[in-house]
Amino acid sequence: QPHLAESGGGSVQAGGSMRLSCVASGYIYSAYCMGWFRQVPGKEREVVATINSDGRTKLMDDVQGRFTISQDNTVNSVNLRLQMNSLKPEDTAMYICAADSTTYCEGWFRPESYRFLSIWGQGTRVNVSS
Repeated sequence: QPHLAESGGGSVQAGGSMRLSCVASGYIYSAYCMGWFRQVPGKEREVVATINSDGRTKLMDDVQGRFTISQDNTVNSVNLRLQMNSLKPEDTAMYICAADSTTYCEGWFRPESYRFLSIWGQGTRVNVSS
């Protein structure tokens, strides 16, 4: 299975922008769904954005129009990016990259879908101050 490594987190003021990156290396699925979850202490992990190997994207309602998910593929890796604009304090969270060997990303938007995923990065923290 692939190894996921995130980067790009940090602190920013409200209204600012930040880009997160997740590099998937090792064994790369020919067909996949990849994306970002976020989690704050005391709350359930929630899906933010997904993209599949066909390039189809889906974002949670709260980030529509502000966040963009994209990918660059090479023979040996997938570089997943999450461009976050117009950040709000409520976007503060640990952002965690995930992958699955299915192109059906829509299932990730069901409640508690994260419990069924097994490929995760270590996470990168995003802090948005008001």
